[in-house]
Amino acid sequence: WTSTSTLSYLCFPFKGQANLHVFEDWCGGSTADLRKNPHYPLYPHSRTMVQKLAVTPQWTNYGLRIFGYLHPFADGDFVFALSSDDNSEFWLSTNHSPLNLHLLVWVGKTGKEWTAPGEFEKYANQTSRPVRLSSQRRYYFEVIHKQNDRGTDHVEVAVSAPAFLFHKFTIIESKHISLYVNESSLLMSDVDHIPQTAASHQRTSTKQHSSAADMLMEDPRDTLHKGERRLRVLPDCLYKPSYIIKDFPLMRYQGLQFVHMSYIYPNDYTRLTHMETENSCFYPESPYYMKSKAATSCTIREAHPQKENGTDVSSTNEHTNPDNQTISFSKQKQGLAAEDKNHSSQSVCEERGRAQRIHNVAQREESENDNRADSRINANKVERFTLWDQQGDNTEGVEDEDLTPAPVFDTQVNWNQTFQVNQLDLHAKRSDWIDLNCNISGNLLLHPTDALPIVKAFMDQLNEKHKGRFTLVRVVNVVKRVDGSQGSRYLLELELKDLNGQLLRLTQYVYALIRHGRPRSRNFGLHRSRPQLVLCNPVGFRWHPFATVHFIVPVKNQARWVLQLIADMEQLFKESGDSNFNLIITDYSSTDMDVKKALQKSSLPRYQYVKLSGNFERSAGLQAGVDLISDDHSIVFLCDLHIHFPPSIIDTIRKHCVEGYMAFAPIVLRLDCGMTPAEAVGFWEVNGFGLLGIYKSDLDAIGGMNTRDFRDRWGGEDWELIDRIMQGGLEVERIYLRNFYHYYHSKRGMWNRRMSASLR
Repeated sequence: WTSTSTLSYLCFPFKGQANLHVFEDWCGGSTADLRKNPHYPLYPHSRTMVQKLAVTPQWTNYGLRIFGYLHPFADGDFVFALSSDDNSEFWLSTNHSPLNLHLLVWVGKTGKEWTAPGEFEKYANQTSRPVRLSSQRRYYFEVIHKQNDRGTDHVEVAVSAPAFLFHKFTIIESKHISLYVNESSLLMSDVDHIPQTAASHQRTSTKQHSSAADMLMEDPRDTLHKGERRLRVLPDCLYKPSYIIKDFPLMRYQGLQFVHMSYIYPNDYTRLTHMETENSCFYPESPYYMKSKAATSCTIREAHPQKENGTDVSSTNEHTNPDNQTISFSKQKQGLAAEDKNHSSQSVCEERGRAQRIHNVAQREESENDNRADSRINANKVERFTLWDQQGDNTEGVEDEDLTPAPVFDTQVNWNQTFQVNQLDLHAKRSDWIDLNCNISGNLLLHPTDALPIVKAFMDQLNEKHKGRFTLVRVVNVVKRVDGSQGSRYLLELELKDLNGQLLRLTQYVYALIRHGRPRSRNFGLHRSRPQLVLCNPVGFRWHPFATVHFIVPVKNQARWVLQLIADMEQLFKESGDSNFNLIITDYSSTDMDVKKALQKSSLPRYQYVKLSGNFERSAGLQAGVDLISDDHSIVFLCDLHIHFPPSIIDTIRKHCVEGYMAFAPIVLRLDCGMTPAEAVGFWEVNGFGLLGIYKSDLDAIGGMNTRDFRDRWGGEDWELIDRIMQGGLEVERIYLRNFYHYYHSKRGMWNRRMSASLR
């Protein structure tokens, strides 16, 4: 928000501030913990004012309630965003009345969720739907924030103006807020003026999902498999990606090095934020990452209260906390997810980072003291700018024999201290290499400035050819496979509407070919022209929406899991309505159930059964299933027994398998012990490639399953298969798949394991 209204200032003399109530010495990190405080909401420890909706008091175990009026600078649709450490909520009324308050955005609900300052898209519920506001009205709002005893405490509310094509969030400044009531002349016992709202008491019912996993929220990708339309639009071009290594000699298991991740737009929230800890792969506690952490410490810039009404509201002074630790963009004792290869920080920031690292080393050599008063006194020893007004006598020279305790004074907290931050995009620091050490990261995110121009260019050519017949309703999904040499490949999944108002789905691969022009002579010199992106149709690289998908599962004496598999596949057929799939079970003479009879009693549209003998062999069992398939132009999906499938799995496999070009290795989420798909607590199986989709013709061409080297064992046969897929000139699509789970199970009594009589 960049402008203001003179009339608004004249009508509201309390413009420029909002009410702030502070509840101290109350543990927990969730807003529910704050609401359990017996003093909440009427009796805070202090009542003051704040000059913008961004607060970083650098304190612990407290709760905040910020409330007042919001004054939009223009008419239009605004998108709000919230960021905090730890949990927080932003409520907004439909008008000036606190009675019409509604929860708009929030950060977490369990006390374990948190964000870095300026990180507005870590969780799905941090950003709001567009909200229509009028510049002629004022709107009551509340911010609820709870901080525990760890981390860099902060809370900020930002907004994206209607004029922006992409969300560019800026913190709500003083010129757009006003007090609900002036409390300066009121006693702390005067409480009749304090609003009691839905936000200040038990939360009313919301559409918040039942689990902490954002991935479980509804997503258009989950239902896009219903209906499809193919439209011929783009000119044809040859598809020859630079990363194909056909006939390249590989050592055993080396093919994994040539598999890269694809990028996804929009955010599918496969990042397991509810599983993150302080030592997660995004913020590892490692000295290697502290360099980039120091370089980004200047992303928080102090905003002086005396300059709030002017044009310059920020400076480059660094913030420090009572222990003289620099405020970084993540939790204390945490670093960045990856080293920033393009270091572009200013020299002054680098010097501060270097000085801070030297100070941190010296500080770690001292014994830690948990006493808050002692830590404040120690902070006085460092001659650096601090947010704290230190009090008390100097303790230098005090001998150990002096048992007189140091005086303790309550520190005056500068609640008016606000700050400016830059938006943070941690995904931009990740590469498309498979990170075998990180199993919670989720899909690589494609930036809107990359995805949307491709969509626009495609729609322009579509309507040029079909005379403006189609309108884009929404971009459901974009998958990008990066190739900086030849040109990147995109899978576009769009929802369109024709002139008759009929909705249709369009799922199509396009190729953004990089075309280099010939050098042009100018003033007797050669000047290389800039490369251009040409959108075209990759010849041959085409998915088939009605290809049959064969799920092949080898089993032996796993009755309860076989019955679960059949029931899940029946539900899959019921929900998707797709009959073009086949369940093939290869049974190593199970004695605990009649697998064939169970298949016959099922409602599956199609199944096949083959009985094998001897010990369980996964490779041989899979190959036996492949041998049952007569249609070489159908898709084989090599599967495990303990899998829960999303309803869109059949269509998803079809879209990412291209005959003669590409196989599909989705990443499955392994559930923790005792967890169900409704909770999504576990880890992504980034090492495993055993769940693989490939056309039968392609599998036959590379020799099928290796039944010789993996006869008496399994584990590694999936990596060996990847070697031969890559050598065969195919590429492997690798993405994290929403709602795709591997059930936790015990290995006791499985397959060829023998059990003693006492354990039977």
